[in-house]
Amino acid sequence: MTTNQKTLLDNSGRSNIDGDSKGNKKKILDPPTIESVAQLIKTGKAKRIIVMAGAGISTAAGIPDFRTPGTGLYDNLQKYNLPYPEAIFDMTYFKENPEPFFSLAKELFPGNFMPTLTHYFLTLLYRKNILLRCFTQNIDTLERLAGLPDEMIVEAHGSFAKSKCLKCKKFADAAWMKEVVNKGEVPICTSCRVGIVKPCITFFGEAMPSKFFLRLGDFQVCDLLIVIGTSLQVQPFASLVDSVGEKVPRLLINLEKVGDIELSDMGFDFEGRHQNYMRDAFYKGTCDEGVRKLAELCGFKDELLKVYEEGQESLIKEFGKIPTSVEIATKVEKKIKAELELTVDEIDQLAKIFEEKIKIKSEISEEVDQMLKEFDELKEKKSKDKELLKEKGNENKSNDKDDKDDKELLNVKEDITKSDKKEEEKGEKEELKDTNFVMI
Repeated sequence: MTTNQKTLLDNSGRSNIDGDSKGNKKKILDPPTIESVAQLIKTGKAKRIIVMAGAGISTAAGIPDFRTPGTGLYDNLQKYNLPYPEAIFDMTYFKENPEPFFSLAKELFPGNFMPTLTHYFLTLLYRKNILLRCFTQNIDTLERLAGLPDEMIVEAHGSFAKSKCLKCKKFADAAWMKEVVNKGEVPICTSCRVGIVKPCITFFGEAMPSKFFLRLGDFQVCDLLIVIGTSLQVQPFASLVDSVGEKVPRLLINLEKVGDIELSDMGFDFEGRHQNYMRDAFYKGTCDEGVRKLAELCGFKDELLKVYEEGQESLIKEFGKIPTSVEIATKVEKKIKAELELTVDEIDQLAKIFEEKIKIKSEISEEVDQMLKEFDELKEKKSKDKELLKEKGNENKSNDKDDKDDKELLNVKEDITKSDKKEEEKGEKEELKDTNFVMI
């Protein structure tokens, strides 16, 4: 350890950065509790909240999480004879042996899954215009069903809402997919008749959805991070807790502490031992208990319960009963199709405008070409005219010289004529003189 590093630590090994001489930290949450977090929301200091949600928010709906001992999904996969539990979501293993996954999918597809209180808490934050984004690990689409708009959701691991052929990439009908899976069959694409149709959930070995990366910039402007019902063991989702600024308060609602990495500036630091600021709070309990408590402290518990009850009644009224997961998926699929159709219409309209512009550009280009052609012809004509004028000028000069010569000849002729006339007059005078002489 260098001298500089030693000066940053007190006897207990705690960092003194941004603290006083006794090693006290600057406190963003004072005290670091759910009550302090509620105060930030209540006073309007938290206006751009990001929620990171895990499988825990859906367990109250009857959907098992992945890692809870005894009840978690990974603890109940022995019947599939997997080389390791996570293999059921491994892309390489899936391509070689898809049957175990679709056997599990048969258990996950059916059932009466309704949004929980936590799902409606997200919707309430959105309606209050203080939710920046919900990043969820869940594939059950219950956030959508609770009324959270698509643009507010980042499904980091995809969802069961859509299914797509691995070969031709065409989307499959949700009802057809449900029917095939319920029969215990591996769905084969009805278009190419070769590829396996797989739900659009992200397997190990697959790239995250593009929307996940497009929305990472949200963490730079976030002013409160709430993490609910996740083990924070799957990357890169788990590392998102470190994407907010070091002064941004963070709240974990969970049955146990997670993401607390000792002797590191990464993850949560609930005890304030190794990070610059005291800004992390932990509430131990179920997800629904945690959001109910937070809503109560913020002063809108009754509003949350009302949103929850009205949402449940609305879904039962719409479907005539508590909807099954396939009905949920079909509803989401219809919404996605409508959005896609709108996008296609917009693309067609843009293409039409583009074609018109190309046509106009082509017409302008033709006009310009014609103008250039006419200009070249005019230029050529002008050049010929110039040559003709030059030739005519030379001819005129020649004619002027001939006229001058003729004039000179005429002058000479006149001079000769005058001279001859004078000689004749002189001769006549001499003849007359001689005549006079004879007469005398």
